[in-house]
Amino acid sequence: MPTMTLAKALNAGLRRALEADPKVLLAGEDIGKLGGVFRITEHLQRDFGPDRVIDSPLAESGILGTAIGLALRGYRPVVEIQFDGFVYPAYDQIVSQLSRFYFRSHGRLKMPVVVRIPYGGGIGAIEHHSESPEAYFAHTPGLKVVTCSNPVDGYWMMQQAIASNNPIIFFEPKRRYHEKGEVDTEAEPMPLFQARVVKPGDDLTLITYGPMVRTCVEAAIAAGEEGHDIEVVDLRSLSPLDMATVTESVTKTGRAIVVHEAAMTLGMGAEIAARLQQDCFYSLQAPVLRVTGYDIPYPPSRVESSFLPDLDRVLDAVDRSMAF
Repeated sequence: MPTMTLAKALNAGLRRALEADPKVLLAGEDIGKLGGVFRITEHLQRDFGPDRVIDSPLAESGILGTAIGLALRGYRPVVEIQFDGFVYPAYDQIVSQLSRFYFRSHGRLKMPVVVRIPYGGGIGAIEHHSESPEAYFAHTPGLKVVTCSNPVDGYWMMQQAIASNNPIIFFEPKRRYHEKGEVDTEAEPMPLFQARVVKPGDDLTLITYGPMVRTCVEAAIAAGEEGHDIEVVDLRSLSPLDMATVTESVTKTGRAIVVHEAAMTLGMGAEIAARLQQDCFYSLQAPVLRVTGYDIPYPPSRVESSFLPDLDRVLDAVDRSMAF
């Protein structure tokens, strides 16, 4: 099996989708000749031409509006928002148009648009380059929201998203782009909207996604040295949520902690905690805890390490949960 970085796996997934279907188009700022800021689309314009890998104007609303029009004409556009904080000018198009066409047309019009968004912190960037806006889109009916955490998922989830007839917001954890893993390009992939148990355990469940999966696995290993057997669940899909996998885990362990980079208030952790309280009430041995970013705008890079959830903050939550 080839070893790839997450960035190269996403590139390979895009390449395979372009090869498989001539209706697949890519568009975004600097994705063609440059290959994207993070080189996710490197060499794709060279190999598929500027009519299929399109360098767009610096206008996110225009990028999304054009993609919607292309989808209505039978194409499968994949658009890149260069950085997470740049998605807000396109928010109206995504929420008011992209998410509603299927329902507006009573199911007659499909909207096979993938919106790629590098997201999250940890790269020492300036303002508007380290946002975690996933809850805005998971809260929007009509959108599917997924996020990969490793090269295998990057490769397969990208192809599955492009093949879907639903509009999909595809979040890519930018600080994990250079992490490597073996990718079996001939394997049978997991269903796109299914969560995965990354590490099994019996004492407590860490529920997370995207850039925090690695952090949670490291915390689970460290907690194991103190005698705690921690299970880690990678959600992979934020809308829809695979609560069956999550509730099965928490029913077994009796304890749950949700970990994400985004701010705490009304984040993904709030929804998951509410559902666990409803579905696992009699199995819970401790309150559902959350380890998240703080309720402030993303801070300057010199202090971002104090903002982001880290190993110590996750382990502190594990200790508090086990103390009940």
